[in-house]
Amino acid sequence: MNEKPRNLDPEGYLLQIKKIGNSLGLIFPKELLARLKLKEGDKLHVVEQTERGIKLTPYDPKHTKAMELARRSFRKYADTYKALAE
Repeated sequence: MNEKPRNLDPEGYLLQIKKIGNSLGLIFPKELLARLKLKEGDKLHVVEQTERGIKLTPYDPKHTKAMELARRSFRKYADTYKALAE
């Protein structure tokens, strides 16, 4: 195992929101991008979590489509799902 030791803060990375042109953005360290296998142009899916938190995951169009189908099913058959949960 010749894996290079990671110099990570136990709580993760500290990123700062910066002005980039007329927008605001985050700059990710090269080391983090390499470990996550992310490159310029990749898309990330952002999910808001409780207490001002967010979760970033690589964007997957198949997953997005599957989730939309699930949401439609839950709306259409809400009563059935509720009865099954009892």
